[in-house]
Amino acid sequence: MNHTYVIGVDFGTDSVRALLVNARTGETAGTHVHEYSRWKQGRYCNPATSQFRQHPLDYLEGLEASINGALANAPAEVRQQVVGISIDTTGSTPGPVDETGMPLALRPDFAENPNGMFILWKDHTANAEAEEINDLAHHWDTDYTKYVGGIYSSEWFWAKILRTLRVDAAVRQHAFSWVEHCDWMSAVLTGNTNPLTLRRSRCAAGHKALWHSEFEGLPSDEFLTRLDPLLDGLRDRLFTDTYTADLPMGKLSAEWAEKLGLPTSVVVGVGAFDAHMGAVGAEIEPYAFVRIIGTSTCDILMAPNEEIGHRLIRGICGQVDGSVAPGMLGLEAGQSAFGDVYAWFARLITGPVRELLGDEAADTMARQLIPHLSQQAAQLPVTENDPIALDWINGRRTPDANHTLKAALAGLSLGTDAVTVFKALVEATAFGSRSIVERFVQEGVPIRKVIAIGGVAKKSPFVMQTLADVLNKPIQVAQSDQACALGAAMFAAVAAGVHPSLEAAQQAMGSGFDAEYIPNPEQVAVYEKLYQKYRRLGAFIEKETVRPHSLAETL
Repeated sequence: MNHTYVIGVDFGTDSVRALLVNARTGETAGTHVHEYSRWKQGRYCNPATSQFRQHPLDYLEGLEASINGALANAPAEVRQQVVGISIDTTGSTPGPVDETGMPLALRPDFAENPNGMFILWKDHTANAEAEEINDLAHHWDTDYTKYVGGIYSSEWFWAKILRTLRVDAAVRQHAFSWVEHCDWMSAVLTGNTNPLTLRRSRCAAGHKALWHSEFEGLPSDEFLTRLDPLLDGLRDRLFTDTYTADLPMGKLSAEWAEKLGLPTSVVVGVGAFDAHMGAVGAEIEPYAFVRIIGTSTCDILMAPNEEIGHRLIRGICGQVDGSVAPGMLGLEAGQSAFGDVYAWFARLITGPVRELLGDEAADTMARQLIPHLSQQAAQLPVTENDPIALDWINGRRTPDANHTLKAALAGLSLGTDAVTVFKALVEATAFGSRSIVERFVQEGVPIRKVIAIGGVAKKSPFVMQTLADVLNKPIQVAQSDQACALGAAMFAAVAAGVHPSLEAAQQAMGSGFDAEYIPNPEQVAVYEKLYQKYRRLGAFIEKETVRPHSLAETL
């Protein structure tokens, strides 16, 4: 049967996209992007306090609109030939749910309460709670952080839960359990959102919730209660088992089959995070370093368990058996801000324009600014006396998570202009990338190739060439501009039984590569010196950053 279709759904930070794919050939049959309406209005967020929340209605509306949009222009018979749907989301993005698995924000009494919503990956309101988790774990008989690089992040599951329970009595009273976005969306399609029975993602649980088979699941109730009595008993209302994304979550419910015009025989796969499914869509292979480059970056590696599984890699975002591909050890790292660094600079410049000349002038400038700066920056020479910037404008994810860190600029003069500062910021994001690569290599994990996906990879030749020069490695860019959704479609094809393995799905459905950036030897030599300046500036800033407890000293 040549006409067998699957749907990959990719929930990003700003929007959700659905991709309708021929599961035999990988040919795209339809796609649609839906922007979250409430998020676009800036509701429930306060950047000044690093609060970023998303309403579940944005997700539900987006799920229906994106899938129906992807199917809209396909022949009518295609809907009956869809056999599988899989979903990826950002993460860690957990939300509080009641006994039925309904997010609290879907109840009238929590409809406008940000604490009853999903807590987006980049929410850093739980910095203090993350410090407490690290301090206790490093003094406990079992160090529950050892499989997540030795440092727990405020971007992750337990820190966000603890913070919310502490600040909101109503959530404490009504939250029966907590569910990651990727788990909830997949469960919604099946009609079984019961938090005690829905299949939880191995990817999400292992990288963000301290789940590991060595611990017989999640951290012990004794540990959690010592952390804060508010967590007493929650472990029993969460989960013990986890599932890889090649497995089915269930079948499409009658309710969603009607909404989407699809048969109830459609298999819904277990969910996972966007970066991990995106790496699969980019045709990841052992020891390939896949960079998902957008507002932030997620870096994904996978390696045979028998070769790397005995190592504990310091300062990364976890090493989890099966988080990328079944039977392989998945390793995650990343930067808390990449494209967000450039977006900040654009806002810095256009803000006064908006105030003085109005929205129309500011919007025109905003559209043209980054392409203009990129074009001009590409013409500048690279010298060892250039200004240096740090990329920690949203803290540091890896290596060695520290979200209390701040960015910095050094080496400015009266002759420094906007193009020069922009160039320094681009170089800073590349230097942060190199520090991640160096950590993997130092820890005994070789990197044999670099693959890039995401909006920045597809749209910014200047950024990509700078990255290749700083890393001193060729970078291949995946042809698909929707690699995350394509990866989800590959998982759907395996969960539905179209392909016997994920590798087979990649071979049949992969899009290949359409660009490659080769390091410029002359630039490489100069960037080596600038990178050392970046490291020295970073060490100074980190030393001067006041923290309640130094994780560096703890480790």
